[in-house]
Amino acid sequence: MDIRIGLTNTARELSFESTQTAEQVKKTVADALTKGTVHIDFTDAKGASYLVPTANIAYVEVGAETKNPVGFVS
Repeated sequence: MDIRIGLTNTARELSFESTQTAEQVKKTVADALTKGTVHIDFTDAKGASYLVPTANIAYVEVGAETKNPVGFVS
């Protein structure tokens, strides 16, 4: 699952691949924003950790879960 997070006052976005489902990511972000949590901790598919300040989140884009095709595609 690809996740892209836009942050205010930065020209680039944070982009990484996660093993979480789309619903898990949405719930994590929504709960953090509702409760006023200062940071959200994300872990990517390779085990790297990202602390994202909730005050600077401009948007969160959760991509569709991709499944690798098997065989040849014509």
